Amino acid sequence: MTPTALALFTAMLLAGGCARADAPADAPKADAPAAAPIEAVDPAQAPEASGFRQTVLVRGLEHPWGLAWLPNGDLLISERPGRLRIVRGGVLDPVPVAGVPEVLVSGQGGLLDVALHPRFAENRLVYLTYAAGTPEANHTRLARARFDGRALSQLEVLYAVPQRKSGTQHFGSRLLWLPDDTLLLAIGDGGNPPLRLEGDLIREQAQNRGSALGKILRLSADGTPAPDNPFQGDGGALPELWSLGHRNIQGLAYDPLQDRVWASEHGARGGDELNLVSAGGNHGWPLVTHSREYFGPEITPRRSAPEMVDPRRVWTPAIAPSGLAVASGRVPQWRGDLFAGGLVSGDVRRLRIDGEGRVTAEERIPIGQRVRDVREGPDGFLYVLTDDARDGRLIRLEPG
Repeated sequence: MTPTALALFTAMLLAGGCARADAPADAPKADAPAAAPIEAVDPAQAPEASGFRQTVLVRGLEHPWGLAWLPNGDLLISERPGRLRIVRGGVLDPVPVAGVPEVLVSGQGGLLDVALHPRFAENRLVYLTYAAGTPEANHTRLARARFDGRALSQLEVLYAVPQRKSGTQHFGSRLLWLPDDTLLLAIGDGGNPPLRLEGDLIREQAQNRGSALGKILRLSADGTPAPDNPFQGDGGALPELWSLGHRNIQGLAYDPLQDRVWASEHGARGGDELNLVSAGGNHGWPLVTHSREYFGPEITPRRSAPEMVDPRRVWTPAIAPSGLAVASGRVPQWRGDLFAGGLVSGDVRRLRIDGEGRVTAEERIPIGQRVRDVREGPDGFLYVLTDDARDGRLIRLEPG
């Protein structure tokens, strides 16, 4: 740990950490912290799930990243090389949607998530996240535009991460609408060593309240900070901050049954996490982690710390979690279960969760390709995007 990180860690402990008592009353709740830090599990030990039927609906996508349903049942799919596609009546339109912003397509950068405004039927607003800039100076942006069924128009950038970084890693950037019509935006920590920002390893930005890197932000629909965010009024903190201490969230899902938010995020070498997140929480990265450096040694010996939120599951070796869904109960036998995609594992993890937010069982659903996203569809079935350069697929999972 660098001297800067050690000093920051000590200051947080003396100050009582970052758990907040003044979180907004209507914010999704957090359950009581786990009694003791959990141990990492070997994902290879999870049994294979039964009772799932897979149907390939679309093929030939190029690195698909996110998806969103239109009110008429059509589907928008983002492709990382910078295209927004539409599936009409079950058929992929060969002509991409026009009007997508210019994106930085390099490394992990490109066109990333897509989401519709909660009142899309009235205002036709589509929200996009993407990497922008150059490999030497880039950041994540959030934009919105109006969609007429064929093209985007009136595009406006609503938010841009203030910190410009070099390298093309760890942009985030999942989107999630909350029931109060505020928008969560997950931002990665910026990259791996030896990449630095402001003199320190860039990953230390995850503990810097004046930086958007390594955070979940909570925004109003116009991109401004939500007015009751937990860190507003704290000197030096960005008003858009909602939670901190994240490495690179790739799955973000709201549980309507328990009124809570789940996130899945990449560790480095091992240490992938499933987190129960809420307003004001500090999830510890990089001061507390099960991850190791890619070149071998521990990042830190600390697995838990006072006033930091422990993960609810840790996977070592990594599954590279990407995409997360909560089954709302429209398929009764899945009610309340979490489904987490894995890029490295090439599967979907079914996680049984009890009322306290503890993982009680895990199964794997083999997909056979890198899984980029998992969503619950309007019909209650699960929809999976696979990450491939030539044959990315949209797959439906049903009971069977």
